[in-house]
Amino acid sequence: MTEQSPTVRHRRLARQLRQERERAGVTMERAAAALGWSRPKLVRFETAKTRPRPSDVEAMLDLYGGDEAMKLALVELAKHVRKRGWWSAFNDVLTGSFAELEDDAGSIRTWQVQTVPGLLQTSDYALAVIRAGSKDEPEAVQLRRLQARMARKAVLERQDGPQFTAVLDEALLRRPVGGASVMARQLDALADAARKPNVSLRVLPASAGEHSGLNGSFVILGFEGAFDPDVVYVGGVAGEIFIEDVEQVARCTVRFDWLTDQALSEDDSLALIEDLAEEYRQSYESSR
Repeated sequence: MTEQSPTVRHRRLARQLRQERERAGVTMERAAAALGWSRPKLVRFETAKTRPRPSDVEAMLDLYGGDEAMKLALVELAKHVRKRGWWSAFNDVLTGSFAELEDDAGSIRTWQVQTVPGLLQTSDYALAVIRAGSKDEPEAVQLRRLQARMARKAVLERQDGPQFTAVLDEALLRRPVGGASVMARQLDALADAARKPNVSLRVLPASAGEHSGLNGSFVILGFEGAFDPDVVYVGGVAGEIFIEDVEQVARCTVRFDWLTDQALSEDDSLALIEDLAEEYRQSYESSR
């Protein structure tokens, strides 16, 4: 298969395979010879230059010994690493790392300061956000980004989709991205999403004053596998940051819990979203 930049989980698998070999006290030369591989092939697996097949991972772990449950978990992780998801069709505008994690997560918790979460954006709202953030890009590229963003949304429609929990800063609901008509439709879509069983929306009101999310937005992606722990994602103009350190992830989780405690209840949040949608509708009608 054609190799792409290693994703978070690919690097995680490579690191774990190297650690298991070192734990077993097996040199790279000895492992390669026992497996019937060249040393460069093993190097590529352990440095995330090449995605190993599940059978390759199973062969390595059989050689190294160790816990059977760990072997099964890493073989399963290898299956995910080799999976070519919907994002493969958008390699020109996506790195794939975040899309892959989002697609496989069992839970997604997000604190958003500036814009509606991507998974809940309408096409008109998303296009306005994309155009504002990439004024120097050709329209064709902007439209490709829009297609990718709309493709992402399917994850919440799946029967096995993640539990999605979002805390939204009230200011982003009052920011007229795309104008009043676009915002009215966007907030209607948010209200519809809030009624779904796998979606929880909370609004942090302006009256909360200072809070633990003043440093910016972040996303916590939750997984069930023992060797596939939670990841925190932070995006920005400088690129993507993935936080895997257990203590840092725990701090972000506590911060999210604090934000949830300060936010309005789900019912009060929905009522505010519906009221603001109506305000935008009236504003649009009066300007026509």
